[in-house]
Amino acid sequence: MGSAQPRHGGDLVVESLTALGATTVFGLPGQHALGTFDALRRSSLDYVGLRVENNAGFAADAFARVTSGVAPLLVSTGPGALMTLAALQESAAASAPVLGISSQVPVAGLGGGRRGFLHELVDQKASFRDVVKSVHTVRSASQIPSALAAAWESALAAPCGPVWVEIPQDVLLAPAGVPPVVSLRAVPAPLEPRPELVAEAARLLDGAARPVILAGGGVVRAGAQDELRALAEALDAPVATTFGGKGAFPWEHPLSLQSWLEDRYTTDLLEDADVLLVIGSGLGELSSNYHTFRPRGRVVQIEADLGKLEANLPALGVHADARLALDALVARVAPRPGGDGARTADALLARVRDRIDAQELGLEQRVLAAVREALPEDSPSFWDMTILAYWAWSAFDPRAGALHSAQGAGGLGYGFPAALGAAAADRRRPVLAVSGDGGAMYSIAELATARQYGLPVTWLIVDDGGYGILREYMTGAFGETTGTELARPDFVALAESFGVPAVRTAPDRLAGDLAAALREPGPSVVVLPAVLRMFAPTHLAPEERGEPGEPGERRERREREEP
Repeated sequence: MGSAQPRHGGDLVVESLTALGATTVFGLPGQHALGTFDALRRSSLDYVGLRVENNAGFAADAFARVTSGVAPLLVSTGPGALMTLAALQESAAASAPVLGISSQVPVAGLGGGRRGFLHELVDQKASFRDVVKSVHTVRSASQIPSALAAAWESALAAPCGPVWVEIPQDVLLAPAGVPPVVSLRAVPAPLEPRPELVAEAARLLDGAARPVILAGGGVVRAGAQDELRALAEALDAPVATTFGGKGAFPWEHPLSLQSWLEDRYTTDLLEDADVLLVIGSGLGELSSNYHTFRPRGRVVQIEADLGKLEANLPALGVHADARLALDALVARVAPRPGGDGARTADALLARVRDRIDAQELGLEQRVLAAVREALPEDSPSFWDMTILAYWAWSAFDPRAGALHSAQGAGGLGYGFPAALGAAAADRRRPVLAVSGDGGAMYSIAELATARQYGLPVTWLIVDDGGYGILREYMTGAFGETTGTELARPDFVALAESFGVPAVRTAPDRLAGDLAAALREPGPSVVVLPAVLRMFAPTHLAPEERGEPGEPGERRERREREEP
């Protein structure tokens, strides 16, 4: 027998990842990164290779979301690394802890010298510095374990987010020079609320006559659903969830306001609260009905991202992990007898339903209901930036599963590769991806990935012949469109050419066809030819959205409050 293959820098990478707790890595090999991929062959790590680096980033993003752990992403130098930026922007917006690891030009080319190496950039890490939480450059093999541990800890520190490590080609290929890595510790300190802020928040909530809670994605990421429910029930406070916070509060709970944030009735109710508790949300554009939200009462904001704390509204700002802060509040507030919370929530949802029902959007509601009927209770779903996803943000009940979308950064092509990443985390249950035909074309190559690894992902493609939401926006703004109409393939035939079963359906058959596809092992595609419309926006003036004027009192109040 020959001697064992000598260890090199790439072995230190996979040994370090294994010691840190990684089980699965995503990526795409390249010439400079071959040292890492050679070592991967000798490791216990599962590798899922996608066909485009950006899609590998989306897959890692989803894996991180569904496991609440760090997802390593392995790519090569220059073009390979740069192709991940859009995915990393989404991970940053959604606080997904992705650990990007790229190769670099040889050490001699670092520092801006123009040596003419393949894939050379003047300063590769500069392209990532404004996207990720931290960047780390390795210059010798002995630095690899510590650099990866520091990056891992940075990714998990509240607020979670993507990080970037770059390792030169010659370092990955050089003899390891140190013993195998057997133990690494990377545990960030908990972000606990300051006690005086908890006391003041509890005092405000105890004194509130009309408390309301707005729960964002920070609640979901912190696993604070039970604490949120306990606080809401103690306060008898209605709870709305942001689009990123779907699943933070039970959809059918008597206190649930659901997620109708792009609705003036919901905005009015939030404005009317004498104390509004905002947890895990920065109150950005989508969560504030496009910055039309102007609360008249006190705002208490609990947020792990210091940059988002009081970024949009003045508040009692509590810089803390959502679960730790909610747990502290539950222990401090005085439970009150049941009051008007459930009636307030029920009345709000009735008004929203009446507004939607008056717009003749039965097709859209039937399609979304069919998706909900077909999807198993505990299956996660991943939605691209498409009209049906915009409906889902407001109207879809994720139940025991979870709804994920790219609404953080708003890039196309997220749904299918993200669903593949989630399926790689748990192959025992089906995963749903939803795209429009425009977004689907970003990810067609990943049908090969789905087939190669046998991942249980059903891809629903809503084919309306173009970028449907942009068609609506441009028609509304200019009366005609430019660049929104698309030639596209026969998606059924294309999927079948990859060896992926596919079916063309219709709205009245969608529930059955989708349920059948989700029951089958491995990947599948369901194509729905349909032109869907959005419900009328409420952040525009009545004449802009084609609706009658608002009731006089509310309209006059809003006009007085305009800057």
